[in-house]
Amino acid sequence: MRALLRIAAMATSPTSTNPSQIKSHRLAILANQLRLYKAPPSPLDAPASDEDAPVVDARGKVFSPMAVAESSAPPTLARPDRFHSKTAAVLICLFEDSRGDLRVILTKRSSNLSTHSGEVSLPGGKTEEGDRDEKETALREAKEEIGLEPSLVSVVTTLEPFLSKHLLRVTPVIAILDDRDAFKPVLNPSEVEEMFDAPLEMFLKDENKMSEERNWMGVKYLVHFFDYNTEGKRFMIWGLTAGILIRAASVVYQRSPSFMEQSPEYKTPYP
Repeated sequence: MRALLRIAAMATSPTSTNPSQIKSHRLAILANQLRLYKAPPSPLDAPASDEDAPVVDARGKVFSPMAVAESSAPPTLARPDRFHSKTAAVLICLFEDSRGDLRVILTKRSSNLSTHSGEVSLPGGKTEEGDRDEKETALREAKEEIGLEPSLVSVVTTLEPFLSKHLLRVTPVIAILDDRDAFKPVLNPSEVEEMFDAPLEMFLKDENKMSEERNWMGVKYLVHFFDYNTEGKRFMIWGLTAGILIRAASVVYQRSPSFMEQSPEYKTPYP
């Protein structure tokens, strides 16, 4: 992370960051770097019919065992005329710990829910009428789920959309939380049981990780599972959430993960 910030400092101008929003010099440099990021074009930006609309969680939350970046979607989905892509957004909220390492905020879904209970996710959910864009969706959902006030974070970029197994189109929104102490979480008990954070760089390492090969629409892909322990508690981060965080870490640290993201038949074409 320190080497990354030194590189970014030489490549970006500090005047592009609003100092009233990001006071940490290191985070300001990272914000400048991420604002320059351009997501790869999606092959799925094509007209579609209303048939076979994807199934989403009853509360509009975002879960899937599969995470496929649209920019690497199989050719069979190049023109998804059989699908109508509903949209959602998740918030990747980054902050620095006392050692200067980047961490990301995650939640554990309420165990009382009838679907996906106890699973780990990023704050976020389905786009609602009135949301101006995916950034507003992600910020609104984060406030509803964990009490994160939008004024505490600076949105710096959006990643390419990901597809869930049912072709829900999920846009990850990256935001910087400059002052972690200013954030006083207020969890919505009907949706969130716990909130925790994990090191972002973890999602580039092959430690405490396993993968399973599965088949989707005739194409093989890998599902990644990260086994994370903190403060005597164990969390399994997998599927769509893991896939999005792998991509986010790759963009932030400007390097590929130390493991294969997909199977040889379906390899994500990241540089």
